[in-house]
Amino acid sequence: MSQAPFQKFVSKKKNSVVKEEIRQDKKKARKEKNAYFDKIKEQKYQARMAAKNKGFSKPAMPEDQQKTFKQKTGVPDKTGTTIITDKVMPLNKFLAHCGICSRRDAVTLISEGKVKINGIVATEPGYKVQPKDEVIYNNKKLFVTKNLVYILLNKPKDYITTTDDPQGRKTVLELIKKATDERVYPIGRLDRNTSGVLLLTNDGDLTQKLSHPSYEIKKIYEVKLDKVLTKADFDKIIDGLILEDGPVNVDSLAYADSKDKSIIGIEIHSGRNRIVRRIFEHLGYDVKGLDRVMYAGLTKKNVERSKWRYLSDKEIRLLKYMNESKKKNKQIVSSDKPVSENKKTEKPEKNWKQLTDKDIAVAIGKAIPASNKPKREREIKVPQPRKFKTHSEKKNFKNQQVGKK
Repeated sequence: MSQAPFQKFVSKKKNSVVKEEIRQDKKKARKEKNAYFDKIKEQKYQARMAAKNKGFSKPAMPEDQQKTFKQKTGVPDKTGTTIITDKVMPLNKFLAHCGICSRRDAVTLISEGKVKINGIVATEPGYKVQPKDEVIYNNKKLFVTKNLVYILLNKPKDYITTTDDPQGRKTVLELIKKATDERVYPIGRLDRNTSGVLLLTNDGDLTQKLSHPSYEIKKIYEVKLDKVLTKADFDKIIDGLILEDGPVNVDSLAYADSKDKSIIGIEIHSGRNRIVRRIFEHLGYDVKGLDRVMYAGLTKKNVERSKWRYLSDKEIRLLKYMNESKKKNKQIVSSDKPVSENKKTEKPEKNWKQLTDKDIAVAIGKAIPASNKPKREREIKVPQPRKFKTHSEKKNFKNQQVGKK
């Protein structure tokens, strides 16, 4: 007898395979359907635009009027930057807003004579830049950029943290070529052999805040040493060290791995050059690997090595205002409390004629005096045994009493 009629029962597919085939068929059909409707929408849009533009030509605007129109309205130009020249601001702030450098570095550029205003070399950082002024740096006319960019990069080794290198070595800007067309620059620096979190932006004000030592931006590093860090050296780092350029203190220190005590986690806010490496080299250790895992509360989570991501709006707000709130808190702690608050917190003094022995002892700070009255001895009550062990025995007893009556 032929087995053909029973073949479908013999080689039966699994339910999971059948479900996957059905799912793929539905996905394919849905994709074809969406492509069909997208094509129809595109055709209708092209037809509508052709009918709208038919026989209509917009008169060309003179170049002078186009320039003034862009300056007044802030229309983006071909490079994607928005021109805003209706605000008067100091020259160093103008350079920071243009994304050239921070305000502090702008003062250095101006003093070196690298900035020109209307063809004249500028010498005063506080010069008020007018809307009609032409500011030139490196033979390029500068405009204030409105579209600010904030990028977090997971820096790998063998990359220089600079905008350009005269020796032709690889820079971090090569890793973010596709991120933006704006001129961005790194906040702070990481050594060539140091990896980890690095921020890049064209926001000069934020760069100044995060780079200034008074804001005490905390950074966390993972350090890999050539040998185990001893308990004595561990305590020395905690207590503070004196290096060739002055004392240094860490915020916290811990063994990152309980099994391997050559891997250390260190939190520090000092921004001195190669400060983490110099701390361990001062004690005779060789740093085999250094990775910055956190900077200003930002981590490299979900960002692979050599990859980058944009900061969210929430992260940008935290970066801009975290330090201001910190400074305000310091001022509140250092300043004296208002008189009104002190009056509220102070307890009103009691009248000494109405105070008891206990109140006097508490006010003076002495032990509470014992009372002269003899103590009453407590009567110890012996628990009586239960008459009925269970509820059913109690119920039967009641029924017997009722029957006797």
